[in-house]
This record gives sequence, C-alpha cells and structure tokens, in this order.
Amino acid sequence: MVPPWLHVLSIAYLALGAASALAIAIDLSGRPQHMWIMNVVWPVTALFGTVWVVWQYFVYARLASRQNVQAAMKRKQDPPNRTDTPYPVMVANGALHCGGGCTLGDIAAEWLVFAVPAISVAFGWHWAFRDRIFADWIVDYLFAYVLGIVFQYFTIAPMRGLSLGQGLVAAVKADTLSLTAWQIGMYGFMAIAQFLIFRRALGVKLEIDSVEFGFMMQLAMLAGFLTSYPVNWWLIRAGLKERM
Repeated sequence: MVPPWLHVLSIAYLALGAASALAIAIDLSGRPQHMWIMNVVWPVTALFGTVWVVWQYFVYARLASRQNVQAAMKRKQDPPNRTDTPYPVMVANGALHCGGGCTLGDIAAEWLVFAVPAISVAFGWHWAFRDRIFADWIVDYLFAYVLGIVFQYFTIAPMRGLSLGQGLVAAVKADTLSLTAWQIGMYGFMAIAQFLIFRRALGVKLEIDSVEFGFMMQLAMLAGFLTSYPVNWWLIRAGLKERM
C-alpha cells in the first residue's frame, strides 16, 4: 500500500505547484510577456518546477515583459532579456519552453486514455503491448509533439518573420530533438516509478486518478528538463532555437 507520508507529500507538492503557477499567472496579468506563448509556458512549467521556476520567472523572465522589450526597441537597444540573462539561463528558458508543450500534451493525453481506454487499445494495448503504459506513452508523445510544434511556431515565426510553411519547418527542426529528449527523461522516470517503486516496492498500481501519480509526473517533468537541457544548449548554439 502507499505509505501515508507519500500520500501527504504528494498532496503538498501538487499544492505547491498550483500555488506557484497561480503566483506567476497573477504577475503575468499585469506584466505580460513580449512573446505571448510564454504567458502559457511560465505558469504551466511552475506546476512541476515550483519554487525554482518562480525564482527564474521573477529574476529573469520579467526582463522579457512586453513593456521592457518595447521600451528597449524604442531606444533602438537590445531588449534586457537578451543582454542581462546568462546563457545557461537562456538554455533553461528554452528547455522550459519545450517543457510547456510537453506538460500540456502529456496531461491531456493521460486523462484522455484514462477516460477512453479504447484509445490505448488502438495504440497497441493487448495486441502489441501487455502493459498499457507503453501504448499510453505513444499517445503522450504524439500530443506533446503537436503542442511542442505549436509552441515553437509561435516563437520562431514572429521573431524571424516566416510564413506558415517556413515557420512549421523551423519549428520541427527546433523542437523534435528537444521534445524527444524531454520525453525520454520523463518516460525513464515514470518507468522507475511505475515498475520499481509502486509495483515492486509498494505492491500497488500507480493510477492516473491518484495524487501519487500527479506527484510522480511532476518529478518526471523535472527529469525531462534534465535530459533536454544539453540538447537545448546545442540547438541554441547552432541557431536552430531562439535565445529566450
């Protein structure tokens, strides 16, 4: 069975994530980001990044507010987020940008397959995979990939002045490796949680409608950030992703 301390910890960490996202959302209502998609990215990633993402937002992301960027443009200067943000933080911003799409896609996919098990069957459960989790991961990846491309498009296309087709091609180049690296980290941690921690050590199945599942997903997203960070470092250096 799930130990009481893990149940309480799961609730506490989920509540901390919700409070972190709310704090950022409230601040964004008065200081929207110059790049509008980041108004979605910051609260979403705070759901798993909690205190760390709140710190990064208030210290660095505020530099990229619409007001600050437009003021710099009027003075014909580089915006402060480009001049005052260390490169490692820019990389973290890029990884979180990818993570925003991944997080929304994974949440949507997990609840969809939970509500409609036939989708899991269509993607291999029973006939290709004995364990449902592998079929669900395919759905997760597809949802995360589509949303990741959307997030990248609305970042790259406006900044480079690209057409729809050009923007989509650039978004695919920028997000495919980053998103795949993120999902690998997430899947790796969830495999450990599902098969080793819960099934083997605790003797229970980790169900999506439990707070423990939500907590494990938060930790899995942190693992995804770690595996995607070096990929984003290279993508930004290579000019395939924008500095943020």
